[in-house]
Amino acid sequence: MTCRMIGLLSTLTLSLLVASLAAVAQPAGKVSRIGLLFLSSASGVSSHIEGFRQGLRDLGWVEGQQIALEYRSAENLDRLPELAADLVRLKADLIVTWGGAAAQAAKNATSTIPIVFVGVANPVGRGLVASLARPSGNLTGMGFEGDPEGGPGLTAKQLELLKDAVPTVSRVAMLFRQVDLPTREAGEQARERAALVLGLTLRYFYVQRPEDFTAWVFPAITADAPAIDALYAGWGMTFESRRQLADFALQHRLPMMGSVREHAEAGSLLSYGASQAAMWRRAVHYVDKILKGTMPADLPVEQPTTFELVITAQALGLTIPPTLLFQASEVIR
Repeated sequence: MTCRMIGLLSTLTLSLLVASLAAVAQPAGKVSRIGLLFLSSASGVSSHIEGFRQGLRDLGWVEGQQIALEYRSAENLDRLPELAADLVRLKADLIVTWGGAAAQAAKNATSTIPIVFVGVANPVGRGLVASLARPSGNLTGMGFEGDPEGGPGLTAKQLELLKDAVPTVSRVAMLFRQVDLPTREAGEQARERAALVLGLTLRYFYVQRPEDFTAWVFPAITADAPAIDALYAGWGMTFESRRQLADFALQHRLPMMGSVREHAEAGSLLSYGASQAAMWRRAVHYVDKILKGTMPADLPVEQPTTFELVITAQALGLTIPPTLLFQASEVIR
């Protein structure tokens, strides 16, 4: 037998093996239904959705033939349980969530359907998983552990960067979505420790709905001017309202630190946090493995490793220190 024939046979054998494994992983004719649950409008997370779909395509999943995606998004917290229950009634094979509130709603709705969460602060503290290494239940995914607001030292780093950009900042309005009291207290304690070192005073505003910003948050900040001289936009509702917040900050000449790059893209002075795009790319691999038979309990929770500092150089007409510009992942001019 010639070397050419041996090579052809080897190639054919390998192809048949791959096809056989694929058939085992995904039975012929099987269409897996994937539910996606967000605390945001669909347009607010459109880039995440498209990145997720592209990631599935890159791994060979064909939408409409092997998988079907069901989207559910709520702008208000109180709708999440209803939407999570709807995905359970649809008999989703797997549910993907974004943010802690959505993950909690999905967990409350089912103990059997696999759930992959993305961007959850303190998944162990919330009771979503037993530990990062051994989730033990039907949930796993991408989360932060340590600092309740997104990873060890992240809040301190964000406030430090804000102070570096504008050294005169002294009192910061901290904007967050309403959260459970234990999580809120732990988060405030972590931030107060960082603020003490930096010589900052923090004032907290917790919202339940996007309209809360215009209804009472913005008037309260304006009434407290010039005492409040900067804004900090945390996770959750501030993502949905990022353009509204950036416009308010620019109108009142308040430097704002955002927790995700989309805040800076909307017009805030700067943002620092874990890359949402990178977390969604990793989430696709969880989905791929679970659809091929791996149990969520056997997939350790991963913490993000890619962080981005994005600066809007011309916001407010401020001069950003060159040392800070050098650290930036991107400078928007």
